[in-house]
Amino acid sequence: MKKLVAEFIGTFWLVLGGCGSAVLAAGFPELGIGFVGVSIAFGLTVLTMAYAIGHISGCHLNPAVTIGLWIGGRFETKDVVPYIISQVLGAMAGAGILYLIASGKPGFELGGFAANGYDTHSPGGYSMVSALITEVVMTFLFLIIILGATHKNAASGFAGIAIGLGLTLIHLISIPVTNTSVNPARSTSQAIFAGSWALEQLWLFWLAPVAGAIFAGLIYRALAPND
Repeated sequence: MKKLVAEFIGTFWLVLGGCGSAVLAAGFPELGIGFVGVSIAFGLTVLTMAYAIGHISGCHLNPAVTIGLWIGGRFETKDVVPYIISQVLGAMAGAGILYLIASGKPGFELGGFAANGYDTHSPGGYSMVSALITEVVMTFLFLIIILGATHKNAASGFAGIAIGLGLTLIHLISIPVTNTSVNPARSTSQAIFAGSWALEQLWLFWLAPVAGAIFAGLIYRALAPND
């Protein structure tokens, strides 16, 4: 239960910090942080939580990470579903708090609410195929970073830095394409508030990250077994 609570809190922070920076700060007239600022914010949420709860739950914060670690032989089967449920609930709670804050501004309009999308809902107008490729590849590389940085033979104490910077780089690359998911829990939490179009496109932001994570788990298990 301690692990599940930690995952709930960590994913709550990822959504509140990452998506919150996009909803509350990215478009602010004088102090807008833009894509770069949002990318850094997402990286910082993972970096900070890696050291806050990594020793409790492993700091997955992401169903794709949990599945990738399981495929890679780093996580027990019995904990996969409970972790995913905790992550989705934490993400939804974070989105709920973000909505309460954002809606307190006069003239608030929900808009995309930092949801992920493709075609007309892609920030750069990218197609579904572009979005699918981006999410698979970015999640694959994210899991390669995680599996490598947390391997028993890797330098200890630096995993959180590598993973946080990796997520920052992923956002710098892919925000224009999909608004960057690589995390089905994060996508689900925002889609619930963004409405019908986001829910209709949500399938891609579960399928692609999970597929990328599975590929990474299989490949890294072959490259560097943990036994």
